[in-house]
Amino acid sequence: MTKIRELASICKSKNAGPFDLTIDVMFDSQELFDRVERTGVLNAALFAKLYQVSEQDVLFTPYRAARAFKATLPRLIPAGAFGDSDVYGAQQHGPLLEVDIPV
Repeated sequence: MTKIRELASICKSKNAGPFDLTIDVMFDSQELFDRVERTGVLNAALFAKLYQVSEQDVLFTPYRAARAFKATLPRLIPAGAFGDSDVYGAQQHGPLLEVDIPV
């Protein structure tokens, strides 16, 4: 097993408005992207589980042209609301980094 943090060249989260968050997982090579895609590990159900939202609320897109997987999901706390400690959406990809991808 190999962790996403060891395979992905970029794993970032960003604001997609005050109520949504987008997480991008990008790979340097088509070979790596294909390897991860074949496993089926990255999917809407995984993002729903990691970020405690409904699977129906996750828009998951394998984006082959960019060798990336994109997931857009609701922010648990709207940007700028009381209790929001991540106004830039840049801290929320952490749980994804530890996901194992089979060899």
